[in-house]
Amino acid sequence: MPPAVVAAVTVLLAVPGALATAAAAPATSPTPANAAATPLDKYLDNLRTLRATFLQTLADPHGREIDRASGTLIVQRPGKFSWDIRPQPVSAGAAGASATAAPAGGAGQLMVCDGMNLWFYDRDLQQVTVKPVDAALSATPAMLLSGAVDVRKSFTLAPVGEREGLEWVLVEPAGAQADFRSALFGFEHGELRRLILEDKLDQTATIVFEKIERNAPVRPAEVSFTPPPGADVIGAPRK
Repeated sequence: MPPAVVAAVTVLLAVPGALATAAAAPATSPTPANAAATPLDKYLDNLRTLRATFLQTLADPHGREIDRASGTLIVQRPGKFSWDIRPQPVSAGAAGASATAAPAGGAGQLMVCDGMNLWFYDRDLQQVTVKPVDAALSATPAMLLSGAVDVRKSFTLAPVGEREGLEWVLVEPAGAQADFRSALFGFEHGELRRLILEDKLDQTATIVFEKIERNAPVRPAEVSFTPPPGADVIGAPRK
């Protein structure tokens, strides 16, 4: 899978130590008095869990689709999530095809944050990378949604109006080392429907959410991870 797609869902080493105090911080900090509340602030205020399927497409700087994937996002706030992504044929269906299309075999990646460690499993390579969350990247949309970071300290948020029937919020990481330049969160009647992520190579990942369940029960096994037998494990989890 191209690096930009992986950057949209995985945790690299861009901001070491940024999560060191996350566990002690509230999942959602109050909006500063001098900053207007955005639809994203309102969305996160009462979010406890989130479950959704999604379709993700990647376009090159000229707007040509170069990669496609589908998957499932599960969030349990504060600080836990699972992002399971499976590649799809680029030529399969139109850009607005259902996110529930059959996955391509057992390939793809799985990222799990269990509140203590961050696990990244590459099924193609049969390789697991693990790091304590306080040594992992904070400036990712998954971290933002999970409440593992202080949103207003790690990101700048600005409402940018309506387009295509959605109300949009522009999110930019406060740290220059993050793996994406900007993200647009699109809301319909207060529900998150779309995420558009621009990376540092001028590629654009568009994530369309479907089958959204908000504040539904999440089983502990859904936001935990055990390396599969035979997989190479890089790093040591905190116990």
